[in-house]
Amino acid sequence: MTPLLFDCHNHLGVDLFFYLNGYHPYAQDLPALVTEGRHCRVDRWVVFPMVSNLSFDVPAMRRAKLVPGGCEAVPYAFENERMLREIYDLYPDLGRYTLPFAILDPAREPAAQVRRLRELHREFPFYGLKIQPTIIQAEIRSLLTVGRGFLDLAAELDLPFLIHSSVAPDDIWSQASDILDIAAANPHVRFCLAHSCRFDRACLDRVAELPNTWFDCSAHRIHCEGVLRGLRYVAPAERRFPADYRDPTAVLAAMAAAYPKKLLWGSDTPFQSYVARDGDSFVSLRSTYAAETDCLYALSADARAAIAHSNLLDLLRLKDERILARD
Repeated sequence: MTPLLFDCHNHLGVDLFFYLNGYHPYAQDLPALVTEGRHCRVDRWVVFPMVSNLSFDVPAMRRAKLVPGGCEAVPYAFENERMLREIYDLYPDLGRYTLPFAILDPAREPAAQVRRLRELHREFPFYGLKIQPTIIQAEIRSLLTVGRGFLDLAAELDLPFLIHSSVAPDDIWSQASDILDIAAANPHVRFCLAHSCRFDRACLDRVAELPNTWFDCSAHRIHCEGVLRGLRYVAPAERRFPADYRDPTAVLAAMAAAYPKKLLWGSDTPFQSYVARDGDSFVSLRSTYAAETDCLYALSADARAAIAHSNLLDLLRLKDERILARD
């Protein structure tokens, strides 16, 4: 039987920061994700909320600043519950095709977040913890200090982390090397680094070495485009995984061959594209769900089953795989 294909990286909800500042995309709901994903021959989706949250001051958001002082005291308390209710209460017929993760801020109000996550986990199943430190400017190394309670929670509930990773020198919040240091210091917790570690060969090789780490290829095509344009958010040539970046399918196949047990396929919907004004310049990095899945379906059946099925199950270690039952 052909294995179910999973997309391990998808956002649901509304990002006010993106919306108020004219960035795109800024929203996605569950019906839209499942409808488009089915058209692209995907069976299941790991989902989590958008990145900005209502603990940030909304007028400041309109000035492109994320500062505390919003209408919610606890980061992501509203957003996590809102997403989980969309999945389990509003659209249970569609929600059954998802594996929700809760999102968190590793630095702000960690104790209150942990308490709320425990409460939500008792009411709604969720299967992992998501962090996007760069946009909210919260250092991922906070997990080793004020945010250590999140590591304890992950170990207690047997939940993996999925963490946005960066190699840009000016990104002090979510360096892939820092995430790997945290993983090495916490071998009892599982970690997945998003965005192929921006094609940094040393980081990818370290993922391969550590038994508790994986990486996903989310937003794959615009990362390949970033290489061709010489953009700073991907690894420089001397550190880059060797591949023909003119052909995103060839890059994906090369990574699947080099890291057959570690690569997870994900699209990053709706952020497979990023379009925004940056000061006096304009950034337009555009892809589609269909283009992302075309890369996946161009691989061999065995490679496709590994990166879009088996490797994710290794990360999740689901206690009851009946939730993955076919229609």
